[in-house]
Amino acid sequence: MEKLVYVLWKDGSTDSAAFSAALREQLPAQLRGAGASSITVNLADADVDYAAAQRMTRFDPAPAAVVSFWLEDSDLREPLEQALHACCEKLAGYLVVESLPLVNTTHTAEVGQRTPGTNVIALIECPSAMPYADWVEHWHTTHRRVALEVQCTYEYIRNEVVRALTDDAPPFNAIVEEGFPTEAVVDPMLWYCADGSDDKLQKNFGRMMESVAAFLEVARVESHPMSQYVLDAPLPRNQDRD
Repeated sequence: MEKLVYVLWKDGSTDSAAFSAALREQLPAQLRGAGASSITVNLADADVDYAAAQRMTRFDPAPAAVVSFWLEDSDLREPLEQALHACCEKLAGYLVVESLPLVNTTHTAEVGQRTPGTNVIALIECPSAMPYADWVEHWHTTHRRVALEVQCTYEYIRNEVVRALTDDAPPFNAIVEEGFPTEAVVDPMLWYCADGSDDKLQKNFGRMMESVAAFLEVARVESHPMSQYVLDAPLPRNQDRD
């Protein structure tokens, strides 16, 4: 099984509600019919309008959705990409390796319903001056520890890009999904688990910024608050973590 992730941009003339409905209600059956499983759709929909100021992007328009699924063989993706193309103006597809530092056990919903909370999608790149092996080492060790210690995350999914699947796909090296309680997205005190303490907020924020600066060019980080819809039962996952 291989995991594929697609970043979607919608036509400016397309109604946001219609776009959302197509991805949630029509697209999944088409993807399943072409062999996909464990389909998840993330949408920049009305439920995350409250977090618009937290979006970081250099694209205009910004990405409107991120769709992921598993497929027996990524070489058989053509009918799935056709179904995706029918829903959007353009897309960028990636073959990824998924790892799960933190499995969501607290903010769950019935299959097909919106996950309570907000899924923040980060599209990141390895700086050109940094050896890729060093980048992965920092991301998977130091940054993993810092992120889990100082943020109120309830889910953390790392998707390391193996290769781009579509022409002209932006050169992202990873697509990260982190679930946060809704209120934390606009409240740094909650986001950084500061418990009402300004000192703890500054300490935790400082640790995070130091880690980020060590392996990312912040100006090139894409960060998009989105609504998550898990449209199929996920693959079996071990929920125990160190």
